[in-house]
Order: sequence, then structure tokens, then C-alpha cells
Amino acid sequence: MNSEMDLMFWQIVSAYLFILLLLLIVKVKGIRREKEIMISTIRMTLQLILVGYLLIYIFENPSPFVTVLIFAIMLSFATLNVFRRTKMEITRSLKKSIIIAMIFGITSSLLYFIFIVLTLAPWYDPQFFIPIAGMIIGNSMTGITLGVNHLLNGMQTQKDQVEAALILGATPKLATNKVINQAFDAALLPTINSMVGMGIVFLPGMMTGQILSGVSPLVAVNYQIAIMLGIVGSVSLSVITFLQLGYKNFFNERSQLK
Repeated sequence: MNSEMDLMFWQIVSAYLFILLLLLIVKVKGIRREKEIMISTIRMTLQLILVGYLLIYIFENPSPFVTVLIFAIMLSFATLNVFRRTKMEITRSLKKSIIIAMIFGITSSLLYFIFIVLTLAPWYDPQFFIPIAGMIIGNSMTGITLGVNHLLNGMQTQKDQVEAALILGATPKLATNKVINQAFDAALLPTINSMVGMGIVFLPGMMTGQILSGVSPLVAVNYQIAIMLGIVGSVSLSVITFLQLGYKNFFNERSQLK
């Protein structure tokens, strides 16, 4: 048996049967999602093909400048996605808090992972740096998005409690402590759930990819444990940084709710 499995063109095409099945289901159910499903499928296919050819060139011509540039582009798009996926309107000052939290939490976690955990040499090796950065950025983006939405919702639904605490002499930080804790818990929950089910309920993508490419399952497990811990660190650091900066945007210089 070959340790590396390559799919033929017809095999890839046959996998699109699942999209046809989905289209059939939404058609029968009267759910008007056909156009969105088709556009998403086409975009996914074209984007992945383009990225595949781009990564081949980058892997064959490693450069610290190119690696950092790609990381910056990925981080920028992730930040924009947070803005778009926020259900309520966000102010410029809150956007600034999101940007600071994303840059600080993701960059510090990634650099620690690259230099301390992996001791990667050279540190900018794109074959390792870019996929790991993608996993850390993607999960942190989801965490911060949940944190933003829950903070905004909490400050709206619990406004009376916050104002009552302020009247009784609490500081803004103390008055919003419950909202912040709830937002942090909600933001971290998907990551925790993923850790709980990993290995028994499902095999994560990175581990599956390594096994399919012929890597020993034990080696794949070691990498998966390390990257999952890195993801947990990045999500928690990014979210708590945002929440500690974000709540301040709801108060003026006199510690009054805006």
C-alpha cells in the first residue's frame, strides 16, 4: 500500500456528488440556498486551487519577507471577518480593541509556538509557519467573534444591572465583570468542546492530513496535541485581551455608561 495517496481528477469530480445531494435536499425542503451553495462551492474550489499553486512556489522559494507578508494578509482578512460577522454595529474604538487583541494574542502565541515549542529553523519556513498560522488565526478569529457578540449583547441586555452597580459605587470593571466572564466563557466553549471530542468523536484535520500522507499516527498525535494547545493559548489570550480593552469603550472618562 502506498504511504501517500493522490486523488485522480475523476475522483475529485465524484466528490461533488455531495453538493448535488445538498442541492436536492434544499430544493425539496423549499430552502432558497441553491445560489449561495453553488457560489460557495465554486469559490472554495477556485480559491483552493489558486492557493495550492501559490504555496508550491512559496515552499520552493522560502523568504522571511514573503512569509511575514502572507501572515499579515491572513491576519488582516481575519480581522475584517470579525467586523463582518459581528451582529451589532461596532464603533471605531471597539474595532481598534479588536485589532490590538488579534495582533497581540495571535502573534505572541504563534511566535512562542514557532521558537519555543517547535524550535523551527529557519523560523520562517513557510511549509510549517503558514499552515500553523492559519490554524491559530482561524480559531482565534472565531473566538473573538463570539466574544465581541456576547459582550455587545451582554452590555445591552444587562445594562440595568451595570448601571445599578455603578450607582452603588462599583468601578466600570467591577460592574461589567459578569458580562465579561460570560463573554469569555462563550468564546472559549467551542475550543473546549473540540478538545473534549478530539480523538474519540473525530480526528482533527491536521492529524488526518498527516496520516493520509504516510506519517506515523504517533507523530501526528504529537503535532496535533502541540498545535491544539497553541490554539487554546491564542484564543484565550486574544479574547481576554479584547474583553479587557473592549468593555472600556462603553464608558466615558467619568466612568458613566455612554
